[in-house]
Amino acid sequence: MVIVDKPSGVTSHQVVGRLRRLLGTRKIGHAGTLDPMATGVLILGVNRATRLLGHLALHDKAYTATVRLGESSSTDDADGDVTPVVDASGLTLDAIREALIPLTGDILQVPSTVSAIKVNGKRAYARARAGEAVELAARPVTVSRLEALRVRPVDGRLDVDIEVECSSGTYVRAIARDLGHALGVGGHLTTLRRTRIGRYSVADAVELGEEAPPLMPMADAARLSFPVVTLTADEARDVGFGRRLERVVPGTPTGVLSPSGDLMALYEPSDGGSAPVAVLAPA
Repeated sequence: MVIVDKPSGVTSHQVVGRLRRLLGTRKIGHAGTLDPMATGVLILGVNRATRLLGHLALHDKAYTATVRLGESSSTDDADGDVTPVVDASGLTLDAIREALIPLTGDILQVPSTVSAIKVNGKRAYARARAGEAVELAARPVTVSRLEALRVRPVDGRLDVDIEVECSSGTYVRAIARDLGHALGVGGHLTTLRRTRIGRYSVADAVELGEEAPPLMPMADAARLSFPVVTLTADEARDVGFGRRLERVVPGTPTGVLSPSGDLMALYEPSDGGSAPVAVLAPA
């Protein structure tokens, strides 16, 4: 695994391409796409670790962001076509915090039209950029923390710095859009930085340079992400063949480690024992 601090102005796929060149392997993927404008934590898996990525992407996430009130955007962020709506400079921090309350907790959120959600087999952003009208259904998400920290007037507009902690699948761009709509002034993101995915923090991330970055062993990644158990030699042999275990593992999923401490597989409780979710070290 590699935890990267993605810079602004590059796509998540471009980060993957850069890492492929640095490590000399094609088998690299990422969990939790960041828009080109966004910065911060991007988790990448190398070779067999790519099979962990789908599970890591389900973790909760934390962001810092700036919402610009008084304008709307075709993409709900600064990369789209921005249209002035109304002077928002008179809004108070208290009014903004009041408007954030309905956007907090277990809510139904309509994703941005330029999201990566597929509509009839095609990404929503591809349809939107081709000029198609895109309508996405609201989806349940959890925004566990949503706080407005400060405001700054900017020529009839108002920049609001916010912090967000939310479930996987939550769009911070949509929060900006919905905040502007609730206040009647329009709103979109101007900055977005992901500071955490689960227990992976931006403080632990690396910037990609001209040399190969340090790699995190899969066992260390599992300890940050799931409960783990250490197998006996007999259990490790069964896991290598993808067999069920008689013991019940504590979580869905659980990382199972060889007697020497290497991650062999992910298992989940099943019928009084445990069954494999993904076998990473086959016999």
